[in-house]
Amino acid sequence: MATAMSRWRCGWGSRPKYGVKTDGNQVGAKAEVLAELAEQIATGRLEIPIAHVYQLSQVREAYRELEKRHTRGKIVLVP
Repeated sequence: MATAMSRWRCGWGSRPKYGVKTDGNQVGAKAEVLAELAEQIATGRLEIPIAHVYQLSQVREAYRELEKRHTRGKIVLVP
């Protein structure tokens, strides 16, 4: 995985220009990849933007947010 800071966004076609590694679910779900991502998050080298945190009881509101298709970041459900 690239060790460069991941605080910016780039278009899909910009991957080769910036040396960004992208993998689909088959590769991305491997234990080694997940461990490396967890390490990068823990050390601050990779940031995951959180758009909104919803209680599980607010799952309908979370889906409404997703349906807008303008969410910038992840939507998180918590118990």
